[in-house]
Amino acid sequence: MNEEQQVLAFFAAKENLPLALIAAEHLDEIRRNLNNEFWQVMNTGLEALLAAHSLPWTTKLTEDRNSDGCLVGLYLEPRGGGRTFLRPFMEQQYIGEGYRIYYGLMWSNPPDAGEKAPAAVTELAADMEKAGFKQGDNFFGWQWLPWHPRRRDFLMKFGVKREEFLAEMMRPWEQLLLGLGEQLQHANRVLGEAGTTVSVSLDQLRGSLPSRNG
Repeated sequence: MNEEQQVLAFFAAKENLPLALIAAEHLDEIRRNLNNEFWQVMNTGLEALLAAHSLPWTTKLTEDRNSDGCLVGLYLEPRGGGRTFLRPFMEQQYIGEGYRIYYGLMWSNPPDAGEKAPAAVTELAADMEKAGFKQGDNFFGWQWLPWHPRRRDFLMKFGVKREEFLAEMMRPWEQLLLGLGEQLQHANRVLGEAGTTVSVSLDQLRGSLPSRNG
């Protein structure tokens, strides 16, 4: 019996149930704290990426609406604002067996169904589709990442090899902000010039999450 099996056998014993429950509560808290720390480190790394390339975005952390102080993601807002634009985002979603992270572009205010999209927007959508991004009602393009933020392997990698992992964490943002950055900014300028009267809150936008199977 290895060390892990010995620990599990100890907590599985009936007489150790009180200790097992106390340990579980503390471990859940540790997982939540590491999850929050992940998003804070991600935010710091993203701010550094924006500054290094003089990109016109500001970062915003996203909290769980049903759990105070629990971070679940972040998104970017273009400097100068505007009513309708495409917002880069990254969030975690519960999909049955645990949380998984996805990212992409989300509408700030989705255009009307019958409204013709500008060429700059349709061209960006086509390039994102070629890159493997899926589309949804409020999601201009989204894609799963191979990260499950509450799993042991993820937390160990984040805790032990943080600097190495930080470089990996930035790659999806580099794809959006550097690889597709000029097209994205151009599309947002065109959308800002066109204008729209549609108004949808960020909570409403996040209310339509991608399905587990896409």
